[in-house]
Order: sequence, then C-alpha cells, then structure tokens
Amino acid sequence: MPSQYLYMFLDEAGDFNFTVSGTKFFMITAITKARPFFLDDSMTSLKYDLIEGGLDIEYFHAAEDRQAVRDRVFTIISNNLRDFRNDSLIVEKRKTGPALQVLERFYPKMIGYLIRYVLEQRNLRDYTEVIVITDSIPVSRKREAVEKAVKQTLSRMLPAGTKYRILHHASKSCASLQVADYCNWAIFRKWERGDLRSYELIRVGIWSEFDIFKSGNRHYY
Repeated sequence: MPSQYLYMFLDEAGDFNFTVSGTKFFMITAITKARPFFLDDSMTSLKYDLIEGGLDIEYFHAAEDRQAVRDRVFTIISNNLRDFRNDSLIVEKRKTGPALQVLERFYPKMIGYLIRYVLEQRNLRDYTEVIVITDSIPVSRKREAVEKAVKQTLSRMLPAGTKYRILHHASKSCASLQVADYCNWAIFRKWERGDLRSYELIRVGIWSEFDIFKSGNRHYY
C-alpha cells in the first residue's frame, strides 16, 4: 500500500484578552485534506494573474487584501469546496471560566478538542502520517502550548505505527494556509460582527462550526 499523508492546516482568529476590551470570540479553523492539492494550483494561478494585471501581491491574506482580490479568492474556494474539509471551533470568551483563561490551559484544550473531533471522522488506519501545519509562531509560551496540544492529541489517537509531525510555516509560503486564513476570517466575521457576506460563499463547505460553550449560561465579565 502506498504511503498516505493526511494534512491539517490550522488558523485562528480573535485574541486572548478576556475582558470587555478584547474580541467577543476566539476561534480555530482546521482545513484537512490529502494530496493532490488541486486548489493550491488555482491559488497560484490567481496570484500571477493579479501580478500580470499590475498588482504587486506576494500572497493572500483576507484581512489585508482588497475586496476585489477577496472576491476572486473566495470564488476559487467556493468552486473547490470538495478539495478539503473545513471545521471550526468557536469560543464565546466571556463564558470561559477564570481558571481556563490562562493561555497554557486554554490553548491546548481548544486545539486538542478540534483536532480530536476532526480525526474522529477519519479512518486513521488509511494514513501513514498526519502532518499538522500552522502559520509561523516564534518560540514562546503559545508555540509550546500548540505543540503540546497537537502531540498529546495525536499520540493518543493514532494507530500504532502512524507517525505525526507539527510544522510552523510562513503562511505566504503555503496556499493551503492562505485558504485556512480566508475560511477562518469569513467564519469569524459572521460570529464577531454578524457579517455574512463572505461566510455565505463557503457555507456549504463547512463541515462543523462548533460553539463549545453554547449551553453555558454564566458570563465571567
């Protein structure tokens, strides 16, 4: 049996400020896929179409791109929703208990929950390795928390002999991380601002959008 690799690209939105001055929500999106990556070719072609049209663009970033560029990127994504699985974990931050608001506890728990849920939908025996890729994260408490969560979750879930790695790559180097950024941005805009414009373009491709504290009634600030 040939080697099979399962890729998971992670992106986040929101901040870790658990006060009224912070964002209302924090969320993490996982884009899961296996090669070949057809969507990546379309993203690269669009980049060079834009360059040939006179725009100096190095890579795609939803929050910074012009609306005309966003429209074209979302068109590509919406036409290729079968190329990947999109799962998002939503956290209404004011429902997060004080003990969990510490980054070293909050981050591993949320990432671990999302990764565990996504992998439960797969037959992991089909893969020889799971590769998790995030945007570049400087060596810090946050990076340590990410790596801890991924390693703990995968080591518990994967069948014996299935390897795993976590990589931190600059999003500008990876079309799939840029797709994760765009999808995450669209979903975050829906929750944070009630803006459905971009969300509606990818809605049919969202496999799960889980509000982890939906049943909670207590607000801590």
